[in-house]
Amino acid sequence: MPTRDAHLQLQKWAQEYGPVYSLILGTKPLIVLSSDQAVKALLDKRSALYSHRQEMYIGQTLCSGGLRMLMMCAGSADPRRDTPQSGEEFQFRKMVHGLLNVTAAKSYVPYQMLENKQMMYEFLTQPERFLYSIRRYSNALTTTMVFGWRTPTYEDAKMKQLFDGFSEFAEINQTGTAALIDFFPWLRMLPDFLLPTQKRAKELHEREKALYLGHYLRAKQDIRDGQIKPCFCVGLAEAQKSDGFSDDQAAYISGTLLEAGSDTTSNTLYAFVQAMLLFPDVQRKLQEEIDRVVGPRMPTMDDEQDLQYVRACMKETLRWMPTTILGAVPHAVTQDDEYMGYLIPKGAGVVNNVWAIHMDEKRHPNPRVFNPDRYKDDRQSLAEAAANPDATKRDQFTFGAGRRICPGIHIAERSLFLGISRMMWAFNVEPAVDEKGQPILPDPDRLTQGFVCMPEEFPARITPRSQAKADMVIKEWKEAEQQCLDPETKQWLLSPVQ
Repeated sequence: MPTRDAHLQLQKWAQEYGPVYSLILGTKPLIVLSSDQAVKALLDKRSALYSHRQEMYIGQTLCSGGLRMLMMCAGSADPRRDTPQSGEEFQFRKMVHGLLNVTAAKSYVPYQMLENKQMMYEFLTQPERFLYSIRRYSNALTTTMVFGWRTPTYEDAKMKQLFDGFSEFAEINQTGTAALIDFFPWLRMLPDFLLPTQKRAKELHEREKALYLGHYLRAKQDIRDGQIKPCFCVGLAEAQKSDGFSDDQAAYISGTLLEAGSDTTSNTLYAFVQAMLLFPDVQRKLQEEIDRVVGPRMPTMDDEQDLQYVRACMKETLRWMPTTILGAVPHAVTQDDEYMGYLIPKGAGVVNNVWAIHMDEKRHPNPRVFNPDRYKDDRQSLAEAAANPDATKRDQFTFGAGRRICPGIHIAERSLFLGISRMMWAFNVEPAVDEKGQPILPDPDRLTQGFVCMPEEFPARITPRSQAKADMVIKEWKEAEQQCLDPETKQWLLSPVQ
């Protein structure tokens, strides 16, 4: 297996061997699902069997202290246990779904609107820093929902530590040494000076735990002081009293939400900017629809049903550049199973080969072309499409499948809709130029590596479409800032969420 761009090799093997094939990685079998039908049949319809995780010694035990919810075995806080769907993992996931269900998602729209207005203002005043503005947008929304406080600037040291941690986590887990330690357990007995990857993983965990624990303990102190805004940690602290789980566990539950909300949405919006550079005709068509529907005002969530091309662009971005390119973390099967005449042995890892499904010529002709018209008649929400019993009617597989589907899908859909519609309402996105005046176009096949990926960094020119729109961007942000935020701390004066 290559340590870089593994999605391309798995796609190639799918073309050669079919939608279901197996690999042996060290001592572990890995089943690769590369069709919508296979994912629906196994990860969705048989999710009771396919929601487990294999042991991930580097990623979960060392980098995460066994606490990262994304990598927990079903029903267990210990990745080595093979237990039924019960216990801590089930309780934690239930709490997360309570925070992020569709009803709750609608209540967070005021948070999204404010953070979006700041992002638009930053695009206007610091356009060359558009990636940082996108990251702050997604991170601030997530910290508000999870901890009750927002991230007012990208220069926030804790946000920088979070994104640096994403990069280091990916680097550690992509090394050949990490794979060897995962596949050959006897190597774990060697001292750290012979396996520097082990030492680096432990050090990352200590820094990461300090970050997440600091966030959670701050939230608990705000609860005691009567200063907490409505957020996930209020319910988490109550559950901790009754269920008795540790501060470290609570810190990683809330930290897992912080990771997911900060990373995937920002990566998708960044990919959308890249698509607009490479497919300018789509940008013009988007702007025509937005101008026709909303006119001189900014789009809101009330416009969603009338902005079908915006919705189609959102879905096409998720398909064209899936952030969870190989389904993030493999599932595992809890007992022997059979599919298409193949035996899938108990304990085998199961990969949701998102890239191969999205790039399937039969499913999506000319798959590397960014073509939102694929979804021109698709009125399903992202969650509705994921639940559609007809696998061919599912729009994309970026959010996972079965019981492991991303619970933030409702929040992400609204954040992406507002991000895309308002960006295209206010701005033109054009290629930067080099010293010779030639356009600099990014290579869409150059991606970062890791469980969650994004396009490699690229420049772009983001300019207001008119002075009137620039004035509106300034007005909307300044009014929101004055009415909603403390002038010194830039935190919410009163929460719009009850």
